[in-house]
Amino acid sequence: MRLGADHVLVRVPATSANLGPGFDAMGLALGLHDEIEVQLVASDEVRVEVVGEGAGAVPDGADHLVVRALQHTLELAGAPLTGVHLRCTNRIPHGRGLGSSAAAVVSGIVAARGLLADPQALDARTMLGVATQFEGHPDNAAPALRGGVTLAWSGVDGPRAVDLELDPRIRATVLVPDVQLATSRARGVLPEQVPHADAAFTAGRAALLVEALARRPELLLDATEDRLHQDYRAEVMAATAELVRSVRAAGLAATVSGAGPTVLVLTAVGQESELESVLGDLLGDPHGGAGWHVGHPAIDTTGTTCRSVPHGW
Repeated sequence: MRLGADHVLVRVPATSANLGPGFDAMGLALGLHDEIEVQLVASDEVRVEVVGEGAGAVPDGADHLVVRALQHTLELAGAPLTGVHLRCTNRIPHGRGLGSSAAAVVSGIVAARGLLADPQALDARTMLGVATQFEGHPDNAAPALRGGVTLAWSGVDGPRAVDLELDPRIRATVLVPDVQLATSRARGVLPEQVPHADAAFTAGRAALLVEALARRPELLLDATEDRLHQDYRAEVMAATAELVRSVRAAGLAATVSGAGPTVLVLTAVGQESELESVLGDLLGDPHGGAGWHVGHPAIDTTGTTCRSVPHGW
């Protein structure tokens, strides 16, 4: 496979997985983006510059996750491997349950696709498959690639994803704490088995969530109830668990975002003043306080985008 470009810009959204009962399956793309600039060079040099989140903490060479995903995907496509200069402008918080690792993987994969002379050689299913190899689950990768709200699963023929309908009245709010939490730690406290009643309860709520997201946002509070993972994770994110309980007790649909510790609140148009009042009571300031930062990102309906940079740019 030949390369058709040597310089691309990629824009990838943050994501919130699970949405309560949709554990390891459902995800939502948010209007908070990392921007990745990839330039191939005629040498073996790998150079990474990071601005924003992760600067000074993430690898600055071939071990960087974007570089690993990029080179793996080019190799998969049979394209020649070269050196690379990478510039990452990161806005997605790391270690907060907003899909930062999925964003890095997806941006590398999409950049590789954009560099190929025939991008169609890497179709959507192939890209999701590669992302799942890196991530272990497709729940964040699917909305990062596709935008909107997605349902993803893995079958005998690999990971798959479909877009779910999203009522345009639904709004997302994220309550991001100062502290980080490793996904491995959040997953490590989950039991290998759960009571049948809890599994049945959560399955019913996941089905209801599809309807609530599509047409009935007034059902979001009930539809985002979960008994599979959030209560178990409370021991490693006590402040998050307490904030979720408090927001839900006030009548708003709060969940743990991904593996946490960010809290996601889903509301409908018309609930803005109610949400502001609740956050003011709980945090001391509706715009954040007590170690929490409040954001109101739009729901990203586009997913990851890539464009080639002309020579001399």
